Order: sequence, then C-alpha cells, then structure tokens
Amino acid sequence: MSASTAATRAWSGEAWHARVDRRKGSAHGRAVRLWAGLSVASRTLGRVQELHDAPLAPLTTFRLGGPATRLVTATTDAEVIAAVREADDSGTPLLLIGGGSNLVIGDKGFAGTALLIATKGFALDGTRLELAAGEVWTDAVARTVEAGLAGVECLAGIPGSAGATPIQNVGAYGQEVSTTITEVVAYDRVTRETVTIPNAECAFSYRHSRFKADPERFVVLRVRFELEDAGGLSGPLRYAETARALGVEPGDRVPVEKARETVLKLRSGKGMVLDPEDHDTWSAGSFFTNPILTEEEFAAFHARVRERLGEGVEPPAYPAGQGHTKTSAAWLIDKAGFTKGYGSGPARISGKHTLALTNRGGATTEDLLALAREVVAGVREAFGITLVNEPVTVGVSL
Repeated sequence: MSASTAATRAWSGEAWHARVDRRKGSAHGRAVRLWAGLSVASRTLGRVQELHDAPLAPLTTFRLGGPATRLVTATTDAEVIAAVREADDSGTPLLLIGGGSNLVIGDKGFAGTALLIATKGFALDGTRLELAAGEVWTDAVARTVEAGLAGVECLAGIPGSAGATPIQNVGAYGQEVSTTITEVVAYDRVTRETVTIPNAECAFSYRHSRFKADPERFVVLRVRFELEDAGGLSGPLRYAETARALGVEPGDRVPVEKARETVLKLRSGKGMVLDPEDHDTWSAGSFFTNPILTEEEFAAFHARVRERLGEGVEPPAYPAGQGHTKTSAAWLIDKAGFTKGYGSGPARISGKHTLALTNRGGATTEDLLALAREVVAGVREAFGITLVNEPVTVGVSL
C-alpha cells in the first residue's frame, strides 16, 4: 500500500507552538489518567511513564478488559515513535490506545506493550486546524465552534481522541471527518518514517479508511482539517433528525453553536454522551455499523421484512453509492426483538438506544460478547443480515 513520504518537520509537545486565535485562548489539551492510584509496579523513563501489569479497563469507555504486560504513556510525537520502534525492534506485540472509546479488550488482557497516546496540540490558523492525536475530540470540536467555524459541529459529543477520527472515518448526524480532513501525519512502521498522507490517499469510506484496513502499519500522530467560515453558521444540515429538532429544512444552515447544542441533546437522549455516573453510557457508542447492501441483498432483505412484519412495513433505506443501499442497524436490532434495555445480566442493551451495548457495572468482556453474539444471531435469523461490530476487538472476537 503506497503512502506519501513527504518529510514533516520535527515536532514535540515542547517545541511546537500553537497558532491559536488569541481571542479564544492558548492551545491546551488534556489526557485522562484513569489508572491513577492503581496498585501497579511503575517506573519513569525520562518523561515517559511506564507501568507493569497495568489494568486497561479504566482506559476504555466500556470499563472492561484485563491488564497489559506493560503500559507506556507518550506525551510527544518523539515519545510515541520511540515506543513504537522499541516494540517493533524487539518483536513485542503493540496495542495503541487513545481515548479508549472504540476498544473491546479481552478479560485476559494484552500480552505486550500498550501505548497510551497522550500528546497535546490544538492549532487554529484561519480555517486550518491541526490536532495532535491525543487531543480530546469533543473538546476540540467545542473550540472550533467557539471560533465560529463549521465542518465538525455535528460530531460533538463523540468520545475518544483526535487521532482515532481518520482511522474510523468518524461520522454522525450528517457529517464525516473525511470531508474536512486534508492530511494525516503518521509514523509508517514499514518504512520507519514520519509521512504526510493527503486525503485522497486515505481511502475513506463509510466507517473505514486505509488506516483501519492496515492497522499494523500506521500510527497517527496528528490530523489536519480545513474548516469553513460561514459567518458563524453551521454547514448545511444533512441529517433529517437534526433539521427537525432545529425546526428547519435539510440543507439549511443555523448558528454553529446551536447545531452543536442540538446534536449534544440528541446524543444525550440516546445515551451517547459519556457520563461516569450513568452506566447506561458505559459503552462504545454504536456497537454495530449500518449494513450496506447490494440491490440483490436489499431485495432479499425487503422480502424478509414483508414476511416477518407485514406487507405495509418499509425498512429504512438510504442511498449508499452506485447499486447500494444502507439500512439501519438500530432498526434491525429492534425489529428482531432486542428492544431498549434488553438483557438481564451486567451487560445489556442501552435503555436509550438499541445500537449501544452497555456495561451495567460488574460486567466482563465475555458478558458483553455473549450479548453481542445473541444480537448478531437474532438479526441474522430474522432478516438474513449479519451485523458487523464497529469497535476494535483485542484478544477476542464475535
């Protein structure tokens, strides 16, 4: 797989100077050290923190998973690259962790080095935005909205770090990061170089990218965006639910802060905004991706819907490119009999949204996977469609 090998300037948390709109304050970032206080052996190498037999569950939004043999926290690009090279040179398995919002780690943990990317950097120069991989995504979105810029306002409230956004081509409420990302700066573990990969070479598609297709190759260091100055207005609203909530038509623009606030309310109503006190939000957000079907597959699915639910029932259907239709995973789950709150154990479907599987407290990863497998099997039996999990699994699979 080819990659642009354009050289990038040396950059670290100390040497990098933020080009921030001074009206909005200086650059900042924060890394959540949720393992603080845990009784694990630790030592510090320079500024790099290293822990052994370190619990990983506190670093994930599911609060699930066993320990890592070794956990290293990197706060600069140089530290990230050094840790990756060390693991590669020694043949040690490597697990990259950002915000932990898209990880399902097995109960046995990870036999290798887990690298927590806690780099910081927010730089806004006009409409150009550059984020370090470790920046908290929802905080970065809030700051772009404060600056009156459009392009990512409907991605508010999505947990995780900036570095994960191009990997998953994060999207919600009518926006995807692929429409605003201009370049991704990454460390290439094959060529052992820092490379700059332009948007056209990222192979973005629905919840997918070249980074997700080849997860062992690239380590995202920072992401660059081109936002829009629409005079304080949002981008055209492309999601019907958002437009309805705002009392406007799809395609209209509204004040960018109003768009963000509305999306946050919609997400909160579905349990999709993290709240440490609410176990109904202890999830990875949407656990399954929306299926994209060929014309033949959709026809067969449509027939199953009529057979199961009656002639007058029409399943959700959205254009998804030439000869393809996207349908709703949430609708499939609900109509297969897995309603909100389904389950009796410590892992259950969210009481607010059928797409979220949650840890009600005291769950194990195996509890979660048992529920996920039950849902997958039920949807397949009812409608002939096999759901695909969105979170990355580590040491386990459906």
